[in-house]
Amino acid sequence: MIIRVLGSAAGGGFPQWNCNCTNCAAVRRGEQGFQARTQSSIAISTDQKNWLLLNASPEITAQIAQHPPLQPSQGLRDSGIKAVMLMDSQIDHTTGLLSLRESQQPLPLYCTGMVRQDLSTGFPLFDLLNHYCGIDWQELLLDGQPLAIPQVPGIEIMPVAISGKAPPYSPHRNDPHPGDNLGITVRSTVSGKSLFYAPGLGNMDEAVRKVMSEVDCLLVDGTFWTEDEMTRAGVGTKPAAEMGHLPQSGPDGMINRLRDLSARKILIHINNTNPILNELSDQRRQLQDETIEVAYDGMLIDLVG
Repeated sequence: MIIRVLGSAAGGGFPQWNCNCTNCAAVRRGEQGFQARTQSSIAISTDQKNWLLLNASPEITAQIAQHPPLQPSQGLRDSGIKAVMLMDSQIDHTTGLLSLRESQQPLPLYCTGMVRQDLSTGFPLFDLLNHYCGIDWQELLLDGQPLAIPQVPGIEIMPVAISGKAPPYSPHRNDPHPGDNLGITVRSTVSGKSLFYAPGLGNMDEAVRKVMSEVDCLLVDGTFWTEDEMTRAGVGTKPAAEMGHLPQSGPDGMINRLRDLSARKILIHINNTNPILNELSDQRRQLQDETIEVAYDGMLIDLVG
């Protein structure tokens, strides 16, 4: 099973278009230890011909351009992307669907009923796309049953409800429901190797932690280093928890939560203010000491048998 990181940044990308924080200024100057990143998305395949896209970022066309297996190769109009799966209804994970509107058939789209509700009301992407390619919606159920993806043979997925926030535009932003945010276990039916993917993770209850303890690779929320990072950087006032993210540092942070898990550990969805974007920082060295990796655009994760 092959996992390609198409984008590794949080909403806004890195550098963010209107931000002049320490990190964004450094990457624009081309300083050593910094590299630009697009907004988070990954693609998964077992044969490198048929791909499942997990989240569709606003930069999806640029990401496709950087990854030839996703480009047309079998016909005048086609794509290596055979289906799309959404972890939530956040703008930075769904806006790329508009760039896929020229699909020659209804777009196979997997998401929960709560995500579909948001994308049919507050941000009506479903209605918009029905004027173009249309959507073949497949509901992701939280029933504990594995689901095969017919368009992408060789894998099965298991959705897991996780703690997080619905988007600011959602009518239930402050009234959370199961299915607003997902983690996904993806397992190869050939090798048995597995990935847990959760770019937005506000907390880890025992059920989520059990799932994380049973996989070979974790690709999880790396948004913030500290709970008050936005305030420290001078670019906002909301704490990480209010935005639906678990910071890396602190006694209850991601580092401590991951320490006794044996899987390969990789952080994704990294905010432009996070000091781990500086490869020469003390925070980055701390992650290295904990054998925690930081995802980057183009990263290839090969889970072989």
